[in-house]
Amino acid sequence: MSEHRRKPPQPQGGGRAAARRAAQQQSSGRRAARGSARGSASAASPSGVPEQEPPYQGRAAARRAAQRGGRRRAPEAAAGGGRRSRGGAGGGGRPPKKRFIDYPRAGKDGARRWVPSWRLVLGSCLGFIAFVLGLSGIALAYVDVPDPQKLSQVQKNVYYWSDDKPMVVAGGGELNRQIVPFSDIPKSMQNAVVSAENASFWTDSGVDPMGIARAVVKMAMGGETQSGSTITQQYVKNTFLNQEQTLKRKITELFISIKVGGSVDKREILRGYLNTAYYGRGAYGIQAASRAYYNKDCTDLTTGESAFLSSLLNGPNLYDPYVTTESEGANLKRAKARWSWTLDREVETGHLSKAERAGIAKEGFPRPRPPKKAMDLRGQKGYLVDLANNYITANTNISEAELKKGGYAIHTTFDRKKMGQLTKAVEKVSKKALKPEQRAVDKYVQFGGASVEPGTGKIVAMYGGKDATEHYTNNADYTGVQVGSTFKPFVLAAAMDKGVRDPKNPAIRTPVSPNSMYNGDNKLRLLNYDRTVWHDKDGNEWHQANDGNEDKGRISLRTAMQFSVNTPYIQLGMDVGPEVVKQEAIAAGLRDDNSMARTTPTFSLGTSAPSAIRLAGAYATFAASGQQTDPYSVESVTKDGVERFNHKDVAKTKQAFDPNIANNVTDVLKNVVKKGTGTAAQLPDGREAAGKTGTTDDNKSAWFAGYTKQLATTIGMWRVNDQAKSQKFLKMYGVGGEEKIHGASFPSQIWRDYMMEAMKGKPMESFPQPQPIGKVVYGESASPTPTPTKTEEPSKEPSDEPSESPSDDSSPSATPTETCSPWDLGCKDNGGQGNGGPSGDPGDPGDEPSPPVTETPGGDDDGGFFGGPDGIDN
Repeated sequence: MSEHRRKPPQPQGGGRAAARRAAQQQSSGRRAARGSARGSASAASPSGVPEQEPPYQGRAAARRAAQRGGRRRAPEAAAGGGRRSRGGAGGGGRPPKKRFIDYPRAGKDGARRWVPSWRLVLGSCLGFIAFVLGLSGIALAYVDVPDPQKLSQVQKNVYYWSDDKPMVVAGGGELNRQIVPFSDIPKSMQNAVVSAENASFWTDSGVDPMGIARAVVKMAMGGETQSGSTITQQYVKNTFLNQEQTLKRKITELFISIKVGGSVDKREILRGYLNTAYYGRGAYGIQAASRAYYNKDCTDLTTGESAFLSSLLNGPNLYDPYVTTESEGANLKRAKARWSWTLDREVETGHLSKAERAGIAKEGFPRPRPPKKAMDLRGQKGYLVDLANNYITANTNISEAELKKGGYAIHTTFDRKKMGQLTKAVEKVSKKALKPEQRAVDKYVQFGGASVEPGTGKIVAMYGGKDATEHYTNNADYTGVQVGSTFKPFVLAAAMDKGVRDPKNPAIRTPVSPNSMYNGDNKLRLLNYDRTVWHDKDGNEWHQANDGNEDKGRISLRTAMQFSVNTPYIQLGMDVGPEVVKQEAIAAGLRDDNSMARTTPTFSLGTSAPSAIRLAGAYATFAASGQQTDPYSVESVTKDGVERFNHKDVAKTKQAFDPNIANNVTDVLKNVVKKGTGTAAQLPDGREAAGKTGTTDDNKSAWFAGYTKQLATTIGMWRVNDQAKSQKFLKMYGVGGEEKIHGASFPSQIWRDYMMEAMKGKPMESFPQPQPIGKVVYGESASPTPTPTKTEEPSKEPSDEPSESPSDDSSPSATPTETCSPWDLGCKDNGGQGNGGPSGDPGDPGDEPSPPVTETPGGDDDGGFFGGPDGIDN
């Protein structure tokens, strides 16, 4: 036996006799208990037959049974029950242990075992709900609202004409979108969308569980794909997710929508939705849609128009009246029905009164305009956009990278009407004169031009080339083309302003009168201001030639300008000083770029290469009586309703030189148009105009720059193969059937045709009357033989009448005229800028004094209106 076996109680005394008595008593008790049990069992047996006594299991078992019966079942035994059988159904043992989930059901037979009880059903539902809520809570805790997709933030820039009409949508990404603030979205559009798509938007949690469930079930069963049904879900899909229709995306959309609905302001959600949704016609967002369908800003939409645009959110191709789906007119019918239904929904939701609804119905369906080709950068628009972009990046804190992200509203100075007039004037002359299929020399001819408003600097029009998508260099911007004799007015202005140097004392300067006399003979030996002979770096003398190698004798500066005689002005430039001339030109508005670096003697004859825009701006300074304002192309820039730039904040106007100096220059240039080389530019209505022709060495470019009181315009012409790898300026002899191209020919004709249209309806303003200025000085070999008794005074109506008015620089008249000073003995008609060379060789322009026309690879030196070779003129 085990030593751990429980021992019976030991007697406290009496020895072995006492132990035997105790054992006998215990045995008697067991027998009595068994007898009692048998009797009870026999009595309980329905048949009256006593149950068979279980086999004897030893004293230990009997002792345990007795202990159980005596201690644990005493109440039952006293009641006559005795001890129950351990495994009996009726009264012997313990009941069977219950299962946690009674399924299949115990105690049920047949099919009933497999029918769950209501407790099981209810518990299962509650458990599933608790499980889903638990998972959702975990998911919401770990799912963050992602950053908005880059695609949802991509916008276009919108460029506007000076009258605030849209010019072009460009820049940014590929999507036509302009994001607007919530305050710019009309209430009528908000109400239409909410009423038609999500009437409970302002109060709901942002999700529609039943709608999501329907969509999930349909997609899981392979049925038709469904989208989220609330505005919040649509906003989440457009802003944070992609457009794929998958179960994973749906579940992600649900969780993010719940989080967004509880954390993002409803106005921000609606703003985001209306700014990212697709409305058809390539338009993303309400602003682009408003422009595409009604050609107006979204702030100006009517209630009826808003109701129509809201229908497009349900399927643009189904409701655009100009799209044909299954049959002609089906979309229009569908659009009208949806429009009417939307208005009814607005009445039902309290966003519209019945009276207002009736008034809208009376006005009728607001049919949108037909689709137009997407606004692109073809024609002149590409040049305008580039010019505006260059100005913005050079004059604001908006970087090029920011500008490319889009979303800016850019209001320009470009006048839509004048742009059309300038383009038409260029095309008219070029189509009439140029026959590239007949004359090889007519190939590669380029035109460039610009029109600037005096006093303000607004660039109202420009011509950049035949097409910005084919010819990439903006011909109105920096091209490297020299401007020739159109530079001479700056030499005259410098002589009147700063004066010529005294040959004996350069510190003494004498301001000159336009009536000052200089020698106009051909191939004169060039002198320094101190009357010593000028030599180039190789020790050669310089002999400047006139166009046609004609001698003009003694001639006034006024007459030399009138007929574009070179020798007086190259010598005048030496007397004033090329550096002083340069500073005067910069003061007038030209840029100190690379072309202004070499101030050799021929600098005064136009070897620099300002852009057409800058040249027009400088001539506008003369028109504004010396008041200089830098040309500009952008009035204002806004983004998200916030103004980022306004030109008024940076506009600067200065007095470049005394008004009387500018007025005297104008008086001289009036004579050029009226009776000189610029007569082809005379305006038919008799309006006063002033200007100057210009032609460069080897006939590689020709210009006309001129102005009225209200507008300054320059037109340039040259030849260059813009498709060649190595580009250089080509000669224009024979172009258009002309022996030689002068500024007095095609450029003057274009200027006249354009200005005639641009000035229509404008008041006939006259230039200010100039006052006498400076002193009549005499250049080398120009001193009068007799002492002059009078000097020619500038007047509003000069008395000089040439016997023959030349039509261009190549048509000189050798007859002295009354336009010359009394001492202008050699006054002759001449035009253009000729060649010169050392020792009188006109075919060799020399190395230092007359550098060749700048030849730059196309596009590599495109400095742009605002600067150097990077395209920004600094």
